[in-house]
Amino acid sequence: MKAANGSPNINESPEMDFSETICDLTSARNAVRQIKNSDGDMEAQGGTLVRQLSEASRREIEDLVGKLMKLHKKLQMDGDRIQLDIEEYTDLNKRVTQLTTIVADSVGKLPDPPRN
Repeated sequence: MKAANGSPNINESPEMDFSETICDLTSARNAVRQIKNSDGDMEAQGGTLVRQLSEASRREIEDLVGKLMKLHKKLQMDGDRIQLDIEEYTDLNKRVTQLTTIVADSVGKLPDPPRN
């Protein structure tokens, strides 16, 4: 979700979804059961199990890297926006100071009021 200024909402917190990982681990657990219950080639089934476990881990790592990249981009955008805000504030402050000087100089040039 993005805020009105186009930057991501600061209250938005990425939540980790482990449902796919849980499903992968369940599949791996089932594979282990098959290996225990089977009289087939244990080496081939062990290789399948290792591939399934490594695939689940790889997907989880890729998901985490993607989330970190998203957070990195958000931090960059927020930093750029803050820098721009500071520059605009500095410019506005400079203009107000110049305007105040002009007004003060003009008031100093006014004639003194007549005395009764």
